[in-house]
Amino acid sequence: MDFCPAGSTDLSEAEEAEIETIRQHRQELLEDIKKLKEEIAQVFAEIECFQNAEKRKEAGNNPGEQTSKLSQKDKLSLGRKKFNMDPAKGIQYLIEQQVLSSDLQEIAKFLHKGEGLNKTAIGDYLGGRQFLWSFRLPGEAQKIDRMMEAFANWYCKCNPGVFQSTDTCYILSFSIIMLNTSLHNPNVKDKTPFERFVSINKGIDNGEDLPEELLKNLFESIKNEPFSIPEDDGNDLTHTFFNPNREGWLLKLGGRVKTWKRRWFILTDNCLYYFEYTTDKEPLGIIPLENLSVQKVDDPKKPNCFELFNPKCKGQKIKACKTDGDGKVVEGKHQSYKISAATPAERDEWIEAIRTSITQDPFYDLVSARKKKIASKN
Repeated sequence: MDFCPAGSTDLSEAEEAEIETIRQHRQELLEDIKKLKEEIAQVFAEIECFQNAEKRKEAGNNPGEQTSKLSQKDKLSLGRKKFNMDPAKGIQYLIEQQVLSSDLQEIAKFLHKGEGLNKTAIGDYLGGRQFLWSFRLPGEAQKIDRMMEAFANWYCKCNPGVFQSTDTCYILSFSIIMLNTSLHNPNVKDKTPFERFVSINKGIDNGEDLPEELLKNLFESIKNEPFSIPEDDGNDLTHTFFNPNREGWLLKLGGRVKTWKRRWFILTDNCLYYFEYTTDKEPLGIIPLENLSVQKVDDPKKPNCFELFNPKCKGQKIKACKTDGDGKVVEGKHQSYKISAATPAERDEWIEAIRTSITQDPFYDLVSARKKKIASKN
């Protein structure tokens, strides 16, 4: 067997670097597989625990009422998990197991109470069927439209004579949501003045203007007391990543230490999340895409690169966050994010997906469509 002393291999530096990258990837995949096996084992343990509780109940081992209560508790816990994964199937399971009845008021109370339920999942469930304080608006424009339409119809039914049509309530509700964001989101520099709020809502009441006193009261109320969307219970990020716009492995260049590291990226809800492993429940970092642009860039060390940057504030750090070595969430160190894909086609697909995510704004699109509807009537 030949012995090859250190430093005397026939490989070039680039080839050695590539082999080292492959070794790192292999190690990461092995750790990924290990974590996945652990999670699968945990799921099977939970299922076995639930099945054992069911068997004890059916066999009539009489801790009696206590066993029955434990069984119902297990069913409720499993039903909540199913709901957070798939809201419709979760409700169906709870009804089949007689934890809930099919009575709509009982289901509504269950959703309103919301214990252990993901707020986004509640929003998806309600948006898929038919207001902002007990769940989050889902990102899909059609669902937002259905919920805001239902809210406007119900408000006008309960408060006849306030507006000339439900379209007025629909548009005004969106205006209030956008005003709240403008006045209280620290990332928004251009705060909406009262005059602009009036202008936005000009002619929305069947071609007529709403009373200025009403708009003034609304403006001052939001300015003095912002409303906030509730925090999710438990693993609130889990549901976020079920239906991403795009996901996959990419290489990311470090901010302070300029090394390339392989990360699992997920694009959803106008944010780019990156993880160390596909099985991780919490991201290593979050990059909000608001105010950012994306473009192709060349790099001497890595092919197929693209860059995230702020075109208006070049040289300044991008507003993002990451988890440091101690597990603390800290501010990101990047003035721009340079990312490398495996192929030119994959790079172009990521750029297109990110651009689409940045430019999509269902709120403004929906309001614009509703204003055109009012204008066409008049």
